[in-house]
Amino acid sequence: MIYIVKPPTHPIRATINLPASKSISNRVLIIRALSGCNFQIKNLSDCDDTNVMLSGLELPDIIDVGAAGTTMRFMTAYLSQLEGQIHTITGSERMKQRPIKVLVDALRTLGADIEYLGEIGCPPLRIHGKKLACTDVLDMDGSVSSQYISAILMIGPMLSTGLKLRLDGEVASRPYIEMTLALMRHFGADAEWRDNVSFIEVKPSPYHYELDEFVVESDWSAAAFWFEIIALRGIRNKDLIKLPGLTVESLQGDSVGMFLFDRLGCAFNGANNSIKAEHNFYSSKSQNIDFAKCPDLAQAMVVASCLGDFPFLYTGLESLHIKETDRIEALKAELMKLGYVLRGGDDGEGDLMWQRGSCRKQKSPVIETYKDHRMAMAFAPACIKLGEIRIADPGVVSKSYPHFWDDLKMAGFTIEEVEES
Repeated sequence: MIYIVKPPTHPIRATINLPASKSISNRVLIIRALSGCNFQIKNLSDCDDTNVMLSGLELPDIIDVGAAGTTMRFMTAYLSQLEGQIHTITGSERMKQRPIKVLVDALRTLGADIEYLGEIGCPPLRIHGKKLACTDVLDMDGSVSSQYISAILMIGPMLSTGLKLRLDGEVASRPYIEMTLALMRHFGADAEWRDNVSFIEVKPSPYHYELDEFVVESDWSAAAFWFEIIALRGIRNKDLIKLPGLTVESLQGDSVGMFLFDRLGCAFNGANNSIKAEHNFYSSKSQNIDFAKCPDLAQAMVVASCLGDFPFLYTGLESLHIKETDRIEALKAELMKLGYVLRGGDDGEGDLMWQRGSCRKQKSPVIETYKDHRMAMAFAPACIKLGEIRIADPGVVSKSYPHFWDDLKMAGFTIEEVEES
C-alpha cells in the first residue's frame, strides 16, 4: 500500500493530541513490574512498542518483541533477575541483527545466565533467571545505546548489593539515562549520578510508590514532525499548532527539539501544560548540530533542512546505524530520490552533511520506509514543498504514533490510498 500525501490549502489551525511518550511508558511498566505495586498508569502509550512490552510482562515462555528495540533491551535485564524462571526472547529478522552483546556481557558480570540461540552478540536469547549481585564496580561503554544502561539501572534496586556503574568514554543519549534515573527516584529508588564523574550508584532499596496512579507525558519525539511541518510551511501561511500534554520541564531529552527547530524558523510558546508552535523567521542559514543526546530528532531535522534549503553538518548520529534500519543510509537513499545528495555516515560514522549538492529528481518518487516509523513521518511533510509525496508501507507509524495519518488529515492534509504497482 502507498499513501499519496498532499499539503493543506489553507492555514493550519489545529490542536494535536500527541501519543504518550513510549520512552516513559516502557520505563514505568518495567519499574511497576519490579516494584510489585499495582498503581494505575494513565495516558499509557498505545503504540506497538508499548503493547509488546505489556505482552512481554505477562511472561510467556517465548517473548517475541518484533521490532521493539527498547522492549528487547529492558526485558532482557528484567528477565535476568527473575529467579527460577526460564524464557526465550526473540524478535523480527532485523532485531536478530541488532547488537545486544554489551548488555548481555554486563548482565553476565552480575551473574546472569544468558545463552545466545543464533548469531553471537544478537538475539534471540534464552534467559535463566537468577539472583544477581554487583560484587565490584560494573564498567560499561557509555558511547553505546543508552537503553543498555537504562536496562541495567532499572534492575539495580533489586540487586542484594545494589549497583555501582562506571560509564567509560563519552556518554551517548545522556538525557535518556537522566530520564531513567528521575523515574527510578520518583518511584522510591535511591540512585545518584555523581557530578562531573561518569559513575552512578544505585542503593539496594526496593521501589515503593504510595500513589494510586501515574500520568505519562505526551511524546516530544512525535512533536518533531509537527515542528517540521511548521518549518516547511513558512511564515506566510500563518499556521498555529497546539500540542497539549507537552511541558518545557519535561523528563524527555527530545524536548530540546524546540531549540533545534527554532533554527529553522519555528517559534514556541509554552503555558498550561501545552506548547504552541508557529512560524517566526529564519534565524540561520547554516546548521551545525550534535545529535548525540537526541538522535530520534535527526530524521525530521535532516528532511526539514534539505527541503527548507538549510545546508548542514549534523554529527553524533552513530546510533542511527543500528536502529530499526540503518537510518543514515535510508535518509541518503530516499533524499537522493528528491534531488538531495547527502555526504558522510560511511562505515558506522556519525556525521551527515548537505551543502546544496543535488542530482536529478525522480518523477513521482515513492519513499521507502524500511519498516521504520520515523522514516514515514519524517518524509510525509515533504509534500509541502513538492506538492505531493508518496509513502510506502505507511502503517509502520503504529510503532510509535498510531494515529499520525488521522492527525495529518485533521490538520488539512489530503491522503489518498493506492495499491503498489
